[in-house]
Amino acid sequence: MPSFTTSGLDLVYEVAGKGPPVLLIHGFASSGKVNWVDTGWVETLVEAGYQAITLDNRGHGQSDKPHDPEHYYPTQMAEDALALLDHLGIEQAAILGYSMGARIAAFMAFNHPERVVVAIFGGMGMNLINGLTDGNDIIAGLRAPDLSDLKHPTARQFRIFADHTGSDREALAACMETSRQPMARADVRRIEVPVLVAVGEADEMAGGPEALADLLPKGEALIIPKRDHMRATGDKVFKAATLEFLGRHYSNLPAS
Repeated sequence: MPSFTTSGLDLVYEVAGKGPPVLLIHGFASSGKVNWVDTGWVETLVEAGYQAITLDNRGHGQSDKPHDPEHYYPTQMAEDALALLDHLGIEQAAILGYSMGARIAAFMAFNHPERVVVAIFGGMGMNLINGLTDGNDIIAGLRAPDLSDLKHPTARQFRIFADHTGSDREALAACMETSRQPMARADVRRIEVPVLVAVGEADEMAGGPEALADLLPKGEALIIPKRDHMRATGDKVFKAATLEFLGRHYSNLPAS
């Protein structure tokens, strides 16, 4: 897989298809492949005429994995995403982020609105502002000697997921310490690009999508029926709504 270097870290990415570029930013403990390829997102976007760009965030997938929490603030990972666009010579793109990736997308849209045409925040509602209440439990779960020691349901869920993907659990624990940094409510109000906020109906981690969409100047909310945080990722309703949203706000951008 191709890679590029930013802030002293080697990060891995992939590009598929031709058309207006869509940068896909995965969630915590996932990777470009797990979040976007295995769920059919890359295929869906390419078939719809877009160029799909996946990135393994620092600490994840095949990218470098520092163990220092100071490397994982969402503003830093937003700069990684921007550096990838620079590396590929892309001036503007749509950004599709899920969970932690949506938080990264929000900071990218706030700090670099000239580069982001449209954004989709999947698996992230009002907890963009309120923060993640289970974060310390997840950290403890990642560092626990054995899965059998864990009783907290969310901690167990992420520990199982991390083990399934063969992740570096110490890097993930470091990431969780700082990547969940909330965005100020006043800053959310200043994100000017069109944003679709998509959250599963049974998602207990994201916070409500409607309240966040109401704060965004050009926000729209989508509730993904009968889906929790993990199972909403590749949902067909989520995909269809995203394509419709991109069609309304992004179809006039020249192909890359």
